[in-house]
This record gives sequence, C-alpha cells and structure tokens, in this order.
Amino acid sequence: MTTRTEPYQFPPLEEATVDGLLAIGGDLSSERLLAAYRKGIFPWYNPGQPILWWSPDPRTVLYPSRLRISRSLRKALRHSHFHITTDTAFDRVIVECAESKRDGTVASTWITTDMRSAYLNLYRLGYAHSVETWQHNRLVGGLYGVAIGGIFFGESMFSVTRDASKAALAGLVSQLLQLEFRLIDCQLPSTHLFSLGAQSIPRMEFVEELQLGINSKQMSIPWELAIDAGDLA
Repeated sequence: MTTRTEPYQFPPLEEATVDGLLAIGGDLSSERLLAAYRKGIFPWYNPGQPILWWSPDPRTVLYPSRLRISRSLRKALRHSHFHITTDTAFDRVIVECAESKRDGTVASTWITTDMRSAYLNLYRLGYAHSVETWQHNRLVGGLYGVAIGGIFFGESMFSVTRDASKAALAGLVSQLLQLEFRLIDCQLPSTHLFSLGAQSIPRMEFVEELQLGINSKQMSIPWELAIDAGDLA
C-alpha cells in the first residue's frame, strides 16, 4: 500500500494490502477517477479520512447474461407497478444512496459531499449513469455507477420499497445487454448480490476482463430506458 498524490498515478495492484487497500491521497478529479477505474481501482473512505483507493482480491462481478431473477422476484416485478428509467434523476439517486438507512444507521456515509460532486461531474461528462425505479411517480429505488467501454462499475443502490433496487438492477442489465456490455463490477461481496447471480473472481482475472471490456466499442445507443418492471420479469 502506497501514499500517492501524483496526477493519475497508482502503484501496481499487487502492492494492495490483504484487504485491498492500494493507495492513499490524491483527489476526486474526473481524470483521476477515470484513470483509477480503467486500472480496476475505486475510491472508498469515510468522512475525516484521506481518500482511500481499493483493488480487492477477489473481485465481485456480475455478467449481465447471468442475472438471476427468482420466481418470487418475477412475481413481485409483475405486480409492483414499478417503472424503470435511466439518467432521468441522477442527482436524486446519489442523494438517496447517501441517505439510505439500514438497521437504523446511515448505510453509505462514504458518499460524502465531495464524492457526490465528483460523480455528478462524471455524469455531466457522460461517464456516470443512474437507473431509477418509480412507483406511482415516486422515486422508490435506484442505483448509479460509471460506464467505460463495455464495463459498468456499480457504485451504490438504494430502496425505500421492497424489491425496488432489484428492479433497478434488472433494468440496468436490460440496458447493458442492449448496449453489449461485458461485465458489471460489483466491487465487494454480499449475499444480496450473490443471490442475484454475482460471483467472485481473482483480481488478475478481473483485470483481464477489464482490459477486454474497456477497449471494446459498445453500441453507441443513448441510455434512454423506459420500461415497466413487469416486462423484465
């Protein structure tokens, strides 16, 4: 693990700690963030800490074609009255992700004001995207992340209604399959993601997938998904 502040430079991934911490310092400029993602590195830190850069081994990923929708989830999607869109409320999604709570505590304290500003800049540049789940015109779930080439780097999701974030993920996969994306980077393991078809792969295998994906030219179709969740079931 290394302290780095030079423009857009990171140490070799092999220098990461057992937990995946690779570097400390730098900034959240769009150029540095994009350089990090292209190398399989992402920022994650709590308020009061310096910026921490991570590259865990193994890496949790989801291949879009392997999304697992259970029978109960299919039934829920058909009867949920959810409507899924993309890139219509990015700023609201990232705020909801930051403020969402689990077990009475704030779940995403790492989404600081600086982090929000950084990803809003990436959104304005066309790299960051959001997926929104609406129910009766109310935003009830969603997710956001960064797209480079044929790789989508998932950052966070939220849900205020049961299955709303799962519906957003199903909408994301629908969009990525249309755009011929190769991989969703889920970063860290969770039973929730594994239940939906995610898996862990060695870091070097992830890097190989990354190199193939970010250098691919996915179809130049705008992110304009607007679909009822029942059509995804």
